Amino acid sequence: MTRHLVVVGAQRCGTTYLADALGAQPGVVLATPRRPEPKVFLDDEVVARGVEWYVETWFPHRGAARLLVEKSTSYLDHPASGERIERVLGRPLVLAQLRDPVARAISHWRFSSEHGVEDRPLGSALIDSLTEERSWDRSRYSASPFAYLSRGRYAEALIPWMDRFGDRFRVLFLDEVVSGKAVEDLFASLDLGKARVETEPTNVSPGPAPTLEAGLVARLREYFAPNDQALIELLGRPLPWGGDRQEEAHG
Repeated sequence: MTRHLVVVGAQRCGTTYLADALGAQPGVVLATPRRPEPKVFLDDEVVARGVEWYVETWFPHRGAARLLVEKSTSYLDHPASGERIERVLGRPLVLAQLRDPVARAISHWRFSSEHGVEDRPLGSALIDSLTEERSWDRSRYSASPFAYLSRGRYAEALIPWMDRFGDRFRVLFLDEVVSGKAVEDLFASLDLGKARVETEPTNVSPGPAPTLEAGLVARLREYFAPNDQALIELLGRPLPWGGDRQEEAHG
């Protein structure tokens, strides 16, 4: 029996690394092309084409695959895509991957800057975001390229997905995936055998990561604190971040 797994986000949280780690395992096939991401379940008209179209279009190379994996990080910001995923795929496994929201914000700014969308220095962009998010072209992007802070408020984004998918929705932390533990545990739970994680960091912005002044880091930690606490209560486990960590590993 072939199963489906959908990685729904969060953006700039190492989901490309996660997809590479999954795709390296026997019996796992990733949706292709991978860039741009499929984003199939953002559009009702596309979803109406059905599961056979979905599989033939995005997994023509599947062979005897046991697990078909799509990664589209815009889904987490569009809860309605959860209903479409369920409508087409039945009872798939859905994953979200998270990282330190300060590191995620830095990575997001670098990505937007590299693609010519952002013209503000890092510190200015983040300070502006503490009070107001810059407007964006919704006809061009499926999610805001300036949501440096709001997309790090993970708890509020996860709730509708957890409500819909229950124990079929899992949350991974980047640190756990890099160590190999999360992928090994996932494979064991799916009876897919023993996983091996040996991939290198992927989708990382070029050059050294910028750093923030300690005062701004403290303001960002204060901004994220209520949401981090809500996330702890929602997941029932501690978070692998805090302090003044600003690392940029894995995009």
